[in-house]
Amino acid sequence: MPPDAQPQTTDTAPATTPALTPFLALVGAMLSTYLGAAIAKHLFPVVGSQGVTALRVGLAACLLLAWFRPWRTPLARKDVPNLLIYGLMLGCMNLLIYGAFARIPIGIAVAIEVTGPLLVVLAGSRRAMDFAWLACAVLGLWLLLPLRAQTAHAGALDPVGMLLAGGAALCWAMYIVFGKRVSTLQGGQAVGWGMLAAALFTVPVGFAHAGGALLAPSVLAAGLGVALLSSALPYSLEMVALRRLPRRVFGILVSASPAVSALAGWLVLGERLTPLQWLAIALVMLASGGAARGAR
Repeated sequence: MPPDAQPQTTDTAPATTPALTPFLALVGAMLSTYLGAAIAKHLFPVVGSQGVTALRVGLAACLLLAWFRPWRTPLARKDVPNLLIYGLMLGCMNLLIYGAFARIPIGIAVAIEVTGPLLVVLAGSRRAMDFAWLACAVLGLWLLLPLRAQTAHAGALDPVGMLLAGGAALCWAMYIVFGKRVSTLQGGQAVGWGMLAAALFTVPVGFAHAGGALLAPSVLAAGLGVALLSSALPYSLEMVALRRLPRRVFGILVSASPAVSALAGWLVLGERLTPLQWLAIALVMLASGGAARGAR
């Protein structure tokens, strides 16, 4: 991966506001993503997680292509493989994490998924402290294992849901790696073409599962809202952040995702987590943020 390039700024006051832009963009992306995910969960009984993914990605691809019109700027041949892999990881990540949302609380699914960025940070590390952060994340994940009922009113977590969230974590890691490679493309090419590649993969899967139910007006309207909140807006904001933030800073901010998603699940869906589950989420967040902060 190429070294992170930072824009040159001076000590004058006007430079302060642009410097905050990538931070605000990433925070806005997280809030939008998990609010949309919580709303999307209401559609699972109607068209399933695969159908919701098809609506989210397919409609978002249409919106992004119409907005950015990436075909106006020629695309270099060397960028095509990276864009295809970026889009494929994007589609797989959506399918897997929505499958996890259907089986386990959103906050817990995202706590598992966020280990993907953690892997990116630790991939090239040899420092002892980074292995301590890894042990912290492993402890947090162990506390979430479906070995027993968490309380008398909360059964053990679905192991399939946890496996799906783990697969989404791997896809998220690849999404960051290849997203960084294509983040220098201009005119919204990365987001537009990447979402189109994701749609070509996810939409057939959704139609195979849900069929004509996806075309119901009420479902399409709800899917459009989910596409705006969970895909079109956040992925555009993330590309702004990826272009201007070092990987370690990106990882520190992303480490807050489990808390943001758990809050969205509580506000929209009434999902309540046990104290032990909150402790597990806190350990994963601590590991992700700590490892990102110490990354070179």
